[in-house]
Amino acid sequence: MAGGLPHGRAFRSADERVKTPAVDFIRRNTAVGRPPHVPEISLHLADEAHDLWLKTEEELEAIGLPPPFWAFAWAGGQGLARYVLDHPETARARRVLDFATGSGLVAIAARMAGAGEVTACDIDPWSGAALGLNAALNAVRVDYRQANMIGTDEGWDVVLAGDVFYDADLAKAIVPWFSGLAERGATVLVGDPGRAYRPNDRLRALATYAVPVTRALEDAEVKRTTVWRFPAS
Repeated sequence: MAGGLPHGRAFRSADERVKTPAVDFIRRNTAVGRPPHVPEISLHLADEAHDLWLKTEEELEAIGLPPPFWAFAWAGGQGLARYVLDHPETARARRVLDFATGSGLVAIAARMAGAGEVTACDIDPWSGAALGLNAALNAVRVDYRQANMIGTDEGWDVVLAGDVFYDADLAKAIVPWFSGLAERGATVLVGDPGRAYRPNDRLRALATYAVPVTRALEDAEVKRTTVWRFPAS
C-alpha cells in the first residue's frame, strides 16, 4: 500500500456523550486518571491492568476486542508526550500525524502544544472510541483514522510515534517509511523505552526520561525512555 491513500474510517474525536458498545465498555472498565509523567493530560485508564488484559483474552470471541493497548499510558507514549509539551515548538502551528495512537495521549499532547492540525491513526477500532473519550476529557479535537497509514504521505510536518518497536514485522515496515518522511523534510520523533526492535543506527537522542509504568505490564516500575529523531539519510 506504499504511496497510496489509506483505506479506513476517518472522523473527528467523539463527544463523551456518544454511546456505542466500545464507549460503554471503556467507561465500565477504566477510570479517569493522569499518566504520572504527563499529569497535564487526563485519560480513561485501566485500574487493574492485568485483570483487564485477561478479561479481553477471555471475551475476545464474544465482543471482538483486541488486546487493549488503548487502556494504558505506555512508557514510550508518556516520554514522547512529555517532550512535545516541554518543547511546544515541535508541534505549534504544524500538521501532525500521531501513528499507532492507542489512547491518543501523544495526539492530545500535540494539540495542547498548539498544533494546527492533528491526525491520529490506529488499526484498532477501539482506539478511536478511547481517543474520542480522552480528547473530550482534555477539551481538544483530533482527526482520527482507523487505517494502516504505513507507506503514505499526506504532507505532515511532524510524525510522532510512541512505543512502536515491540514487533519485528512492524519495525521492518515503519523504519523505511519514517526514514523516507524524514528525507523529504518531516520531523519524525519516536518515544521508545528500549523495545527489542528499535533501530540502533542513525537515530538521534533528544531527551531521556525515567517514566513510571505499570508493573503488571512492564515487569518494572520505571522505564528509561528516550525520544529519538529520525534524521534524513
